[in-house]
Amino acid sequence: MFIVAVTSCPTGVAHTYMARENLIKAAAKRGIEIKVETQGCTGRENEITAQDIARADAVIIASDVSIAGAERFEPVPTLECSLSEAIKKSVRVIDEVVEAVK
Repeated sequence: MFIVAVTSCPTGVAHTYMARENLIKAAAKRGIEIKVETQGCTGRENEITAQDIARADAVIIASDVSIAGAERFEPVPTLECSLSEAIKKSVRVIDEVVEAVK
């Protein structure tokens, strides 16, 4: 399974990157490959490409603000959650998206 995710917070600093790290760790615990794009104060980092989207089984959008380029994920099953959920309950978020696409 391959999941792509976007994390973003209103200020685009600490929480954006904390959510990224926790989602990566949670996916690793489940043996799932994940690529996480951050949309922080410096713009998009680790940008998800069209090839990534074509390959993705699911998308996680962990954000408390609107993300740039959300329309590119329309053909892929998408789970939206708050940034704090991605930080504090990242394993549950991964499990939920996996269950949704089984």
